Amino acid sequence: MSELETSVRAHGRLESPSLENAAEEVVRLGPWFHNLHLPDGTQTAPRHLLGDFPAVKWRQIAPWLPADLSGCRALDIGCNAGFYSFELARRGAEVTAIDIERRYLEQARWAARQFGLEARVSFRQGSVYELAGTGERFDLVCFLGVLYHLRHPLLALDVVRGVTGGRMILQTLTMPGEEVLVPPASIELGERELMREPGWPVMAFIEGQLEEDPTNWWAPNHACVEALVRAAGFRVVARPGHEIYLCEPETREPPLNAELRSAELATILGGRS
Repeated sequence: MSELETSVRAHGRLESPSLENAAEEVVRLGPWFHNLHLPDGTQTAPRHLLGDFPAVKWRQIAPWLPADLSGCRALDIGCNAGFYSFELARRGAEVTAIDIERRYLEQARWAARQFGLEARVSFRQGSVYELAGTGERFDLVCFLGVLYHLRHPLLALDVVRGVTGGRMILQTLTMPGEEVLVPPASIELGERELMREPGWPVMAFIEGQLEEDPTNWWAPNHACVEALVRAAGFRVVARPGHEIYLCEPETREPPLNAELRSAELATILGGRS
């Protein structure tokens, strides 16, 4: 029986592990991508390449969310070790956190116990595509640091649109540049040179590796992110920071967009609505 299990049986509750034990578990469960600041002062990735990550991103996002999320059903897609899930849970949200990597989920479940948040956050293994056709709806969806890892980013956004009842926070790797060229409603084949103009929505495909990660597939420019969001039935309502987009479902989207999205999702669901 582990020391943790002994403590629970002896005292009827979960006690915080000692600094030594927490540090040992951090090593055992590593390496970590999220730098969590554990209650005893231990950090899971104190020498992160991106600094105190993802706290640096959260400081940009946090002011745009209600301080009290009681009654809010939140979804954290690609939760990794659970940083964003824990921040939402601390504000009172009931969080569903999903990730495709079992190792990250093991880290997240362990960390949830350290923070005493295991009752507010439920974890499950799966991909964003598996949310299609579930009938689930969430008041707040976090889609952070995932889009560029997906081979089918627009399909993923279509799936996310189907489960978003309130707001969606999107963060993604982008190409440099903030220019936005609003394309005409229609162009001719002979006008394709327009696509080379600065600000045309484009997305670079990464066939090899970026930062030694073979799952970094795409780098859209800013204009393309906004175009993808619109194509999936969202509208951008704010930009909390660089590469961060606060979105809401667009109730006035072109009917063709909604029809294509519905047909696409019905196809991957085997004809089910």
